[in-house]
Amino acid sequence: MQSPKRNVAVDAYRGLVMLLMMGEVMQFAHMHQAFPDSLFWRILGYNQTHVEWAGLGLHDMIQPSFTFLVGVAMPYSIASRIRKEQTFGRMLLHTIVRALILTALGVLLRSTDSSMTNFTFEDTLSQIGMGYTFAFLLSFCRPKWQWTAFAMILFGYWLAWALYPAPGQAFDYAAVGVPADWHHNFTGFASHWNKNSNLGQAFDVWFLNLFPRPSRFLFNEGGYLTLSFIPTLGTMLLGLFAGQWLRAAAPKIPLKKLILIGIVLVALGTFFHFLGICPIVKRIWTPAWTLFSGGLCFLFLAAFSWVVDIKDHRKVVFPFVVVGMNSIAAYLIAHLWEGFLIRNLYTNLGHKLFQVFGMASEPLIMGIAVMLIYWYVLYWMYRNKVFLRI
Repeated sequence: MQSPKRNVAVDAYRGLVMLLMMGEVMQFAHMHQAFPDSLFWRILGYNQTHVEWAGLGLHDMIQPSFTFLVGVAMPYSIASRIRKEQTFGRMLLHTIVRALILTALGVLLRSTDSSMTNFTFEDTLSQIGMGYTFAFLLSFCRPKWQWTAFAMILFGYWLAWALYPAPGQAFDYAAVGVPADWHHNFTGFASHWNKNSNLGQAFDVWFLNLFPRPSRFLFNEGGYLTLSFIPTLGTMLLGLFAGQWLRAAAPKIPLKKLILIGIVLVALGTFFHFLGICPIVKRIWTPAWTLFSGGLCFLFLAAFSWVVDIKDHRKVVFPFVVVGMNSIAAYLIAHLWEGFLIRNLYTNLGHKLFQVFGMASEPLIMGIAVMLIYWYVLYWMYRNKVFLRI
């Protein structure tokens, strides 16, 4: 039986996500600092940094998009393995091994600048790995049970946080790394989701101190949490739903369905946020964030499907496809090669070449050079059919 063609729209969307992540090397925020009166650099700088707590910028959509697309790819991967007559047991074993490798890779990437293994599990790969096997098992259930599981995951997680005691007025935020000038704490019921004073923080103070570390874990400076893998699983399930719909409708594209679901999810997340029921906070992956960002993922997928499958503008998205078909390689390159490339470019080409537009633009020009090298390496791998798979 002939294998179905790859979903180019999915590859292109994944490629955009990876390029946004790799693009951090261009340091748009530095350009905004150098040219504070420039609206252009202000917009780019804002959207290349994570918001401090509630809300989002474009950069905050990298992790949910990557996670969502893992779910989208799952029905295609399972169908491919079934065509190869793999048993469920063999597929499950492969899934468990893949989940462990992803989790371990996340830990190793967080340990690259440490003197010992940094046992922390908030990296994107670790978060996906810890939920991946559950998503795989749910993919074999009927849609109604998948949606039931999705609702129970988000509601159960929300309820657990809502029942955990909220920080009172006398809570010592300084002791958990929240500076005195922090202006992002919620009041009232929403305070259950304040930084480093929540259920996830309490879990990590217990869980992360079970591992060897140079000093006792007290808090994560960014507010990131291990338990975020649970609502992150919800994001993966949203991708699973999208992937199932795309496969079932092929070769047609359920564009209206993708757009409608996207709008509904964005509206629900916004509703819960402004009513104070559950705020939209990416760093702790609140259920409202799962809904809101998941809705935006559906809209991104719909946009790429429209460009690729309806308008047939495949050449336009080719630079994204090159990266998207090798996303794990792109992820590792961005995390492991940046310092090496910058040091060697300076060593062999000097600083003046990168100051051609002035010293203030030096990080940007260097970043562009590094990005071109990243892309060329991935293009070489694409041309030679070298794809890193787990």
